[in-house]
Amino acid sequence: MDPSVENNVNGIRRSKEEKKILKRQIKASYTLLKHEGITTTSQPTKNLVVANGGLGNGVSREELLSALKEMGELETLLMHPKKPFAFVTYRSEESAQKAYVHLNGQKLQCGENSVTLYLSYVHSVTCEEEASVSLPEGLTLVEDFVSQDEEDLLLAAVDWSSTNDDVSAQKSLKHRKVKHYGFEFRYDTNNVDKDKPLASGIPQECLPVLERCVKKAHINILPDQLTVNQYESGQGIPPHVDTHSAFEDTLLSLSLGARTVMEFRHPDGHLVPVVLPPRSLLVMKGESRYLWTHGITPRKYDMVPACDPQSPALKTAEVGTPSNLTLRKRGTRTSFTFRKIRHKPCDCAFPSACDSQGATPPPPLLPCSHADAALLEEEYVHRVYDAIASHFSSTRHSPWPRVCHFLTSLPAGSVLADVGCGNGKYLGVNPDVISVGCDRSSALVHICAERGFQAFVSDALSVPLRTASCDACISIAVIHHFSTQDRRLAAVRELVRLLKPGGRALIYVWAFEQEYKKQRSKYLKDQNKEGSDVHSPTKNTSEESQEPHGKSSRHLEDDNRPVNKIQDDSKVTDGKLSVHTNRTAFNTQDLLVPWHLKEGKRRGEVEPVETGRKDKMKDDSKKTSGKSCPTTSKDSKPIPSIGTTQSSTVKPKSESDSSPAPVFHRYYHVFQQGELEQLCGQVAGVEVQSSYHDQGNWCVILEKAGTL
Repeated sequence: MDPSVENNVNGIRRSKEEKKILKRQIKASYTLLKHEGITTTSQPTKNLVVANGGLGNGVSREELLSALKEMGELETLLMHPKKPFAFVTYRSEESAQKAYVHLNGQKLQCGENSVTLYLSYVHSVTCEEEASVSLPEGLTLVEDFVSQDEEDLLLAAVDWSSTNDDVSAQKSLKHRKVKHYGFEFRYDTNNVDKDKPLASGIPQECLPVLERCVKKAHINILPDQLTVNQYESGQGIPPHVDTHSAFEDTLLSLSLGARTVMEFRHPDGHLVPVVLPPRSLLVMKGESRYLWTHGITPRKYDMVPACDPQSPALKTAEVGTPSNLTLRKRGTRTSFTFRKIRHKPCDCAFPSACDSQGATPPPPLLPCSHADAALLEEEYVHRVYDAIASHFSSTRHSPWPRVCHFLTSLPAGSVLADVGCGNGKYLGVNPDVISVGCDRSSALVHICAERGFQAFVSDALSVPLRTASCDACISIAVIHHFSTQDRRLAAVRELVRLLKPGGRALIYVWAFEQEYKKQRSKYLKDQNKEGSDVHSPTKNTSEESQEPHGKSSRHLEDDNRPVNKIQDDSKVTDGKLSVHTNRTAFNTQDLLVPWHLKEGKRRGEVEPVETGRKDKMKDDSKKTSGKSCPTTSKDSKPIPSIGTTQSSTVKPKSESDSSPAPVFHRYYHVFQQGELEQLCGQVAGVEVQSSYHDQGNWCVILEKAGTL
């Protein structure tokens, strides 16, 4: 920002409110300079940057345009994807000045929320053309494939009030409602039982649509299986590839009701978001069907082109310049996905992703750049924890004693930030402090809110709290999920930024050394209980009893992707991450940690002991509300709740329950002795007050220089 702006502040008599707005405007300018490299100026120009007026903080193009046009005629409005600011150029400098005077500090109502705009002049606005996006091969979108009358007829054909599961196999999954016709897709095996057709075939109302698909060569044979998914606003489906061995090549997906954005991702990480308008037909063949994952990110707003497509050509959500992007609120969408059951093994041209051809997808590579690291963490950290939030929370109920000691030592009235708070089990340990938590998982933050804790969604690298606003911070089992040294260092710096002078931070990370001073951690000790079966993939081998804030994982019920065991390497080779064998010593620092379901444990099966276990969890949760901390005993190891959304009655094991145990993988960087202290030592203005080894974790307490 031009220094003369601040010099002019004292030269003009302003009201208290005007001074407040100006102060925040200057702060917004500094933020733009620091994080985006945008330099503002005090001299009036035709160009303005609008802080808080971007797609990234929920402002649509139409809402911002409506406010800006009242000030004069515009030349351009640029709104970059996922950025919390916009650039506007007026036809005259006078109009820009009018906007600067009247819109600065004004609130803009955006749906249910409101934002305050802060405008600053910039010398010029440059807009880089977005690179053209290559669409997945074999993907076709046909808009307006069915009429409004046909849409109404198809939607009426689905009776969601029916409870006869034998006819259409209706399910209420966590993220959507599902109904199957012809054959049921089994989410526990990611396949269909081809010898057990459902009593109800594909509804007659669908036949004219399918015959049209055959006539227009979208498919060469009539499908015999239909899955109907209903998504409310904010719901989605995880990225997946429909199981090769279950269905033939072509998949047809008819979108009815509201529009949405479906994301296609190549195994190399390349992402293509595709807008699916109402009444459109999506045809997936070849590479787009067999190799690319497709999914819908759970959110209430989608970023789409501002103008509806003028031709039936396939449109992607982020193609073009920032001059035509906006936000659209999602409504209720119902998809009809038609498939043909496969009766012979798949012999597709993509054996690396094919379950019929014994695919064992290779582990991901160690990241070589910031972008690669973000993609790795999104796939092997963020998505997993969003998926398992409910189950994870059910196993995270006993705070660790030494963390409790740190928290209860804080003076009454202290402000505490728990960065990576999970289900908030540490937020209630000391009721005499003001505690706020944040976590990357919106599902976990929702659980915190249900438990009465103050928490918000945030990445640990950029916490939206004021600098020097906290007396204490904790980061328990978070930093070891960052996949590069620079990102781990940035996470520590962010903690230090939040601290007041004299404030303290406690950090826990998983240790490479699970045996320390001739004492084995509980993580390794539990190996004795499992005996010779320690390598068995059917054992419940979570590290949850070892990790103070350990985050377990299991397979999603509502994920159609085939479950393939990632290739297991004893150490990193050619930059590939190894898959760790649970309950054993580490042989590399960067690895994937698996979670295996117990043999025979499937949806709806809960051991009789679970009821007593839940009562114990409630008791333990109550203990955390005081200053005393529950003692961890050998009997306090949580039992994973496998059937949390189903009946708690015990069912006999059936033949269909004998499929291999599914598995999730999470990225970890386990720290060697002294590494955490060395990392913290690179941060200016902070000292390592103490460090210790606690049950297989390296821990430090930092103190920020200065006095309170």
